[in-house]
Amino acid sequence: MPEPGNPRAYQAETRTTPVPARPVAASGPDSPDTSYLCVLDRDGNVFSATPSDGVLDTPLVPGLGFIISSRGRQSWLDPDHPSCVAPGKRPRLTPCPGLVMKDGRVFMPYGTPGHDVQPQAMVQLLLNVLDYGMDVQEAIEAPRVAAYSFPGSAHPHPYHPGLLRAETRIPETTLDTLGRLGHRIERWPTWTPKAGALCAAVLNPTEGVLAGGADPRRMAYAIGW
Repeated sequence: MPEPGNPRAYQAETRTTPVPARPVAASGPDSPDTSYLCVLDRDGNVFSATPSDGVLDTPLVPGLGFIISSRGRQSWLDPDHPSCVAPGKRPRLTPCPGLVMKDGRVFMPYGTPGHDVQPQAMVQLLLNVLDYGMDVQEAIEAPRVAAYSFPGSAHPHPYHPGLLRAETRIPETTLDTLGRLGHRIERWPTWTPKAGALCAAVLNPTEGVLAGGADPRRMAYAIGW
């Protein structure tokens, strides 16, 4: 792992606090997941949200009837770590609903559940739609990969250096090439819910046509009315 610092310059900045110990490979459980919802109407009004915070591992506050956010487990207890628990922090959180604008207008709300897979699946959707010209459903159904070569966001922050998981619809020649580049490839099934569950809606600004897409990897729906 690189030192914490300015990612745009790809180098560490001068630090006034001790550099945290380098993470070591560690296993950990997969947590219960999130959900995603987007709405887009003919006038270009849009809603994009990634509701989260489950109740399985979060206590109900007696007498008040609500839970405490479980997002605290996405911070670190190491006092020398940049994301240690402390006032005034802006910790890394996994929910990341997306919204694409084009020529000053809404083009596509999109997102997915999937913990640390969320931003990775969302980038692959963008590439499929914007660079490869796929329609939204085709882009969602395209085979997917996810990297685990970084400490996980949630405690106990599992870390698997070099690990790349890939759906087996990706050609073996491509996976072999990635392996030669240093990735440690693990094959996912042909379709797996671990690759996320993308949903998106697209507004064609010239024709006024709305198109929706939903991921067959989990229970998901695209509904129009």
